[in-house]
Amino acid sequence: MNLPNKLTLLRIILIPIFMGVLYWGFPNAQYVALAIFILASLTDLLDGKIARKYNLVTDFGKFADPLADKMLVTAAMLWFVEVGQMPAWALLIVICREFAVSGLRMIAADKGRVIAAGWSGKVKTASTMVCLVLMFFHLPAVWNGACVGIITVTTLYSGVEYFWKNKDVITSA
Repeated sequence: MNLPNKLTLLRIILIPIFMGVLYWGFPNAQYVALAIFILASLTDLLDGKIARKYNLVTDFGKFADPLADKMLVTAAMLWFVEVGQMPAWALLIVICREFAVSGLRMIAADKGRVIAAGWSGKVKTASTMVCLVLMFFHLPAVWNGACVGIITVTTLYSGVEYFWKNKDVITSA
């Protein structure tokens, strides 16, 4: 297993540890969980750069890397829904977008076409990660709401863009 795949696997392993720390509830658990979240997020940046730079892209990485990202983000958002920092409808938008884009990619793959991550998807991922990190600091309601708004708007925009740019995949289905 190459280094990028090991980093992806590490990210997946860190997710239940992240959630366990949050539920364990010891003093400063939220900050320990935040450190784990940041570490896991950084493995995402690092594994992609290494895989592309050294041509270490594998089928495992193509499958597991985006899955690990979705799992990590969903875990954090589930926590914020549970503690009342994020409305469930915002998480539902994120989950529905992920299922929809994954479905679009599967249809495209069936037709021999690969839909690469677009710029708006990268902006969505980066802004979501930054906003989730900020939300660990128990921001005032207005700032917390702004983070939820940014996550929701970038998620909706990138989802619509994926479908708009690849509408031929659906219309020829």
